[in-house]
Amino acid sequence: MRVDLMTKEYPPEIYGGAGVHAAELVKALRALGGLDVRVRAFGAPRDEEGTTAYGVPVELQSANAAIQTLGTDLEIATDAAGADVVHSHTWYANFAGHLSSLLHGVPHIVTAHSLEPLRPWKAEQLGGGYAVSSWIERTAYEGSAAVVAVSDGMRDDILRCYPELDPAKVRVIYNGIDVGSWHPVHDPELLAKLGVDADKPSVVFVGRITRQKGLPYFLRAAERLPADVQVVLCAGAPDTPQIMAEVEDLVRGLQQTREGVVWIDRMLSRHELCTILGAATTFVCPSVYEPLGIVNLEAMACGAAVVGTATGGIPEVVVDGVTGRLVPIEQVQDGTGTPLDPERFVADLAAVLTEVVSDPARASEYGRAGRERAANEFSWTRIAEQTAALYAEVTTGGR
Repeated sequence: MRVDLMTKEYPPEIYGGAGVHAAELVKALRALGGLDVRVRAFGAPRDEEGTTAYGVPVELQSANAAIQTLGTDLEIATDAAGADVVHSHTWYANFAGHLSSLLHGVPHIVTAHSLEPLRPWKAEQLGGGYAVSSWIERTAYEGSAAVVAVSDGMRDDILRCYPELDPAKVRVIYNGIDVGSWHPVHDPELLAKLGVDADKPSVVFVGRITRQKGLPYFLRAAERLPADVQVVLCAGAPDTPQIMAEVEDLVRGLQQTREGVVWIDRMLSRHELCTILGAATTFVCPSVYEPLGIVNLEAMACGAAVVGTATGGIPEVVVDGVTGRLVPIEQVQDGTGTPLDPERFVADLAAVLTEVVSDPARASEYGRAGRERAANEFSWTRIAEQTAALYAEVTTGGR
């Protein structure tokens, strides 16, 4: 069976969880055998066998970003001739998958990593392109043979946002983690070079600077942490100049009131991240929208206790009181994920972080349990097997 997997992000051009998912899923599917997996990715040429990259058509170089995406999708759809099934990831590639299905008469599977209706702040980034991306996503989902949700919480969101979908075709297949690649690394010299003191407790954030990641809430909560706790921010790739300016102001204010505020805004290697996460007393995921959160699995695989918001798919990864702690949140139901009471959320986040970071022994227990859970419940082999079974199902017309 030939599978054409379509994605905007693919190594070495990865900036988020969807790219990590696509790369690891391809590797695991190819390892299963019996599948001819071909990757069609956006960006610069790759030298990986079976992988083709597509740039923006010359005629659209000055167009709106969403229109540039459509141009790339048209080229991908043309090249999908001969596939038995096409599998797209994120709205960027959804249009390519949808057109391929119509053009070549093959089933299209969509994996939902996020939903445009639940990210309205993207209008700041895309302008009118947000209306285009929203239309693409809806059209692709409603025309697909199956939609893969990366968590039960995500499945609920999909059916709420797209009530015309047949619930039977929305399947849950979790994101995964390679615990062989993600593991604790003890390297005090590297930590020192990165500005982190290995002998002091730390709370670590890793993520893009985007509204959904909730970084401004964490920075406000960090003001209330014990004075000896380091705040380590591995944060970059801002969505807009506005949120970047907001984060810069909050970090400057934090640095004026406490020591040990470390901000690393470049893309870190896996070894560097494993070193930082392996030394963390706790990892924080203050997201207000998170379908699952691969970053939480990465932290768990590195033996870090995780403190995360009790929203989206996070509670399906982080077991409260076992692998870390969950912070309660009540949210506005307008798609933004905004806390109903932001000050209460900040206070609760600060209190839970203080509880965990002040008890290193308990935090270590959480970390050990987290790594065990990541290894047992979120292996890529298991996820690839479930995905391959879905390919077989949709190509034979069964359910």
